[in-house]
Amino acid sequence: MKIAFSNPSVADTGIVCVAVASGRKLSDSAKTLDKKLKGAISRAVKVGRFEGKKGQSVVIPAPAGSKLDAVHVFGVGAGKELSAGALHDIGGTLYAMTARTGAAKIAISVDKIAGCKLVPADMAAELAFGYRLRSYRFDKYRTKLTDDAKPSVKSATFLVEGAAAARKAFGDLDKVADGVFFTRDLVSEPANILYPETLAKEARTLSKHGVKVEVLGEAQMRKLGMGALLGVAQGSVREPKMVVMQWSGGKGKEAPVAFIGKGVTFDTGGISIKPAGGMEDMKWDMGGAGVVVGLMKALAGRKAKVNAVGLVGLVENMPDGNAQRPGDIVTSMSGQTIEVLNTDAEGRLVLCDVLHYCNKRFKPKTMIDLATLTGAIIICLGHERAGMFSNDDKLSEQLSEAGDAVGEKLWRMPLGDEYDKMINSDVADMKNISGGRGAGSTTAAQFLQRFVGDTPWAHLDIAGVTWSKKDAPTVPKGGTAFGVRLLDRYVRDQWEA
Repeated sequence: MKIAFSNPSVADTGIVCVAVASGRKLSDSAKTLDKKLKGAISRAVKVGRFEGKKGQSVVIPAPAGSKLDAVHVFGVGAGKELSAGALHDIGGTLYAMTARTGAAKIAISVDKIAGCKLVPADMAAELAFGYRLRSYRFDKYRTKLTDDAKPSVKSATFLVEGAAAARKAFGDLDKVADGVFFTRDLVSEPANILYPETLAKEARTLSKHGVKVEVLGEAQMRKLGMGALLGVAQGSVREPKMVVMQWSGGKGKEAPVAFIGKGVTFDTGGISIKPAGGMEDMKWDMGGAGVVVGLMKALAGRKAKVNAVGLVGLVENMPDGNAQRPGDIVTSMSGQTIEVLNTDAEGRLVLCDVLHYCNKRFKPKTMIDLATLTGAIIICLGHERAGMFSNDDKLSEQLSEAGDAVGEKLWRMPLGDEYDKMINSDVADMKNISGGRGAGSTTAAQFLQRFVGDTPWAHLDIAGVTWSKKDAPTVPKGGTAFGVRLLDRYVRDQWEA
């Protein structure tokens, strides 16, 4: 789909979209078009419960006395509430309204809204970003889709004063959307197509964007002493991989910001096997790795002025005759020993070696890991927020602010010595689960904290937000890519400002 920007004009044909603010206040473009249509818009917004609130809409089909196919009137709410995130949602809702109308071209008028701090050009860019985010589809394996089941819209033109400025502002956002879509593609692929080797191959494509990509195989990781990660992988015929991605857009040899992702491309639970019902969802247990790969694409695409590294540990957790057993003891790269009480608590075993490797090799300014780590976080937070655990208050605040700004919200969860003691083992340095039912997400985070040293660190448990079974304004059901926009915003605000 093509997104374009043009100077204001009154569309004569096709579908045109105009805004109305709270209290049924018509935007300037809506007023102009209303006059041309002899009051059709004014009459339409007075019917029913339309008040101009965000998310509300009215469709005027084939207005009399015009050659227009339809006018879509969309509510934007109160101007003071029109943040970038709110505009993303409005843009996504607009796409949902217009995608299957049968029209190939859509015109969207953007005007100054009283109370909104953003100028129209920036508003247009943010609306276009939301419009594109919602347009994502994963139809790769659908062979019998009829034309009326596919989106008809091929292009959307945003009509705004300062079209050139809007086009420039959208440029970076468009690259972030590329990263989001890459992540959604990876998360949506089935496990017979996407496994450690093929995911590593996808990550290698970032080299054409200027990212330095290294792929370590089993022999290299064994030499490094990554016994925790390799223990998870030993039950699969698929060789594990670790991918290291470096983007050097900052100053010289300045220490990087590091992002680490859990990449379990399919998780049966191993010998501690999961129930059959819902196991198909475990194709997206590599969601954290998918976010890191997509983020690196976004940062490189928009030429972010930061040094960043992304590392992902890629394994498949299977229950064959060589699989890790409950009760096994493994030695991590850090030298710490781990008693594996449950082979389905495998993500932390993968991450601990990658975290230690990252810290030792790159000595980063900060480390942020993402993982679909625990079902317990869904019990705590549902599917609305990701859980955040951190050893640094400032980092936590920064990440929360970034999440609020883009609508990928976090909730900080506790860490503490009383939780850390719960993973002490009688026969090793630690065990990979506490053995009890309580505080499952926290004890998992405490496990990871033992491998980060004094580096400022945050762990984002994204188990509840990686896959959605319903549509949201900017996220069609399926893979969400939760974390790409959040971390791009974090980098933009804290390391490029």
